[in-house]
Amino acid sequence: MNKAAQMYWEEFWKSQEQEKPKSVSAWQFGDNPDYLAQLVIDGVKTATCSGLVFYEIENEPLPSIEDFSIVLNSQDEPLAIIKTIDVQIMPMNEVPEEFAIAEGEGDRTYQYWKEAHEKFFTEELGKVGLEFSEDMMIVCERFKLVDVKYK
Repeated sequence: MNKAAQMYWEEFWKSQEQEKPKSVSAWQFGDNPDYLAQLVIDGVKTATCSGLVFYEIENEPLPSIEDFSIVLNSQDEPLAIIKTIDVQIMPMNEVPEEFAIAEGEGDRTYQYWKEAHEKFFTEELGKVGLEFSEDMMIVCERFKLVDVKYK
């Protein structure tokens, strides 16, 4: 985590009555970090997903309920804090329409979500020598917005 994100995290917890969690991650959303972060700030985006294989390749822990994350923009500047409220792993072709809509992207339809994610996963998997399949396992994460750095 960069210094700006760490400072934001520390400052946020100074005004909280509950105890500060021991860990936090800081990251950008996929393909268009600035657009997707703004959807979170606007309350439109309340879910995200990633391929399970990427967690395995990068040896990253899976998200879990109660995790906090700092959402970064494309310049790695902290914008907001979110808290994970649900995590499910399922084949991409079994993701329910309601989850796809909660991702808040494009025209907020299942069809848009499917096409955009198929394109994204095809490109990202290609970079590591793998091929996309409609039944690839994905990590579906729901979150709530906890704080916005600039209101």
